[in-house]
Amino acid sequence: MEAEPEVAATLFGGGVAIEQARRFTRALAEHGEERGLIGPLELPRLWTRHVLNSVIAAPLFPVGRVGDVGSGAGLPGIVLAIARPDVQWVLIEPMERRVAWLSEQVDALALSNVEVVRARAEEWSEGPVLDAVTARAVSALRTLLPLTAPLVRDGGELIFLKGQNAQAEIDAAAKQLRKFHVVDARVELLGEGVLAEPTRALLGCVSRPS
Repeated sequence: MEAEPEVAATLFGGGVAIEQARRFTRALAEHGEERGLIGPLELPRLWTRHVLNSVIAAPLFPVGRVGDVGSGAGLPGIVLAIARPDVQWVLIEPMERRVAWLSEQVDALALSNVEVVRARAEEWSEGPVLDAVTARAVSALRTLLPLTAPLVRDGGELIFLKGQNAQAEIDAAAKQLRKFHVVDARVELLGEGVLAEPTRALLGCVSRPS
């Protein structure tokens, strides 16, 4: 397993949070592959490629209730919940074994700000009530928008963690952006000069006509 980078404690703010992050990362390293959460090649870059790649986005999220669609192994949902205890996180995941993992981690880390919901995003029953929605490595933007924008209140935010093709995804999703009333779609590079691999955040705001 990859050694913890020095910057990790800074990004998590030290104290209880970095200890929780260490325990989560260790659990993922020990059980992630056997439980189908991460691939066999991910251990040597678990901190840099996954945990820090997620936590670097923590300051972007508003105080309120935020959904993580397709939460999977808890990247970014569990990581963000550790870093932002002032936010209520809803981890939305359809696969039973992944839901079991997420629930175990919530209990093991005593994360009182996390709710795990077993459902597909399109099965969400509460309507457009979330202050923001995030997703990481789920699907292309044009596929992701119909799954996520309907969950967000008017004026709420979409904050997706993406790869190098983020801007191309925006360009390819012009029709869907209009259909789902997403404005100010843009890409921000996070962690440049701090992380070995900066994170690209694809951002947008839901602004429905009155």
